[in-house]
Amino acid sequence: MSISLVSAPGAADPGTDPVSLLMLRKSLDLQAQGVASLLQAATAAAPVASNPPHLGQNIDVKA
Repeated sequence: MSISLVSAPGAADPGTDPVSLLMLRKSLDLQAQGVASLLQAATAAAPVASNPPHLGQNIDVKA
């Protein structure tokens, strides 16, 4: 008997295994939480500059 003839239960259609579906849902939930936290961090208010307000307001254009 060859090894190729032996298959695990549910190997023909991996989408019907309830454990794999549960793991897929869990991984999708974790990815969604990660994306939500990244978006929240990206849209957070920019930190206030520590320089005095008069610095960086003028640009010298003479060479």
